[in-house]
Amino acid sequence: MALPFDQAKAKVRDWVEKHRHVVLYDDEGSALLDVASGKSTQVPWRELKTFEEKVHPETKEKYLVLLFEDGRQIALVDPGGVAFEPSTVSTGPLRDLPPVACLKDFQTLKQRVDHYLYEHQDEAPPKECLGLVMICIAILDGARAVGFDVGDMEEDLEKSLRELEKRSSARAT
Repeated sequence: MALPFDQAKAKVRDWVEKHRHVVLYDDEGSALLDVASGKSTQVPWRELKTFEEKVHPETKEKYLVLLFEDGRQIALVDPGGVAFEPSTVSTGPLRDLPPVACLKDFQTLKQRVDHYLYEHQDEAPPKECLGLVMICIAILDGARAVGFDVGDMEEDLEKSLRELEKRSSARAT
C-alpha cells in the first residue's frame, strides 16, 4: 500500500524551496524540473511506496529519496538536481558507472567527449572516449526510465558517437 503522499509532497516542497538553484517543483503539474538540464519529470504521487530524508556522508547535506511501487527511484540532491539510477539495458555492465547519476553528470561527460572530438581534431580520440559515451547512454536510459524526455540529448550524443566512429575508423586504416 502506498504511503500518504501529502507528507512527502510537503517535504519535497520544503527541500526545493531551499535548493531552487538545482530543482524546481510545479505543484499543479506534479513535476520536478532539473534546473541544470531544463528537463522535467512527473511525480506519480499515488504510486509512492516510501519516502526518506537522508544526509550525504561527505557533504552533510540533506537529500530526499522517493521510491515508487514499480521500483523506480529518484533523489533530490544538491549539487546535482534530480538523481536516478543509470540503466545498463542498452549498454550491458560498465566499469566506472556510478550507482546514481543526474543529467548534469551527462552534460559534464558529454562535454569531455566533445572536447576530445572537436578541440583536438588533429589527434585520435583516446580509448576513454568510447567508455564515456557508454556511460552517457546509461545515464540517458536511466533518465528516461524515471520519466525524463531525453530525445534531444540522445540525438546530440548520437552525433558525437558518429564522429567518434568516423575518427576511430580513419585511425584504424
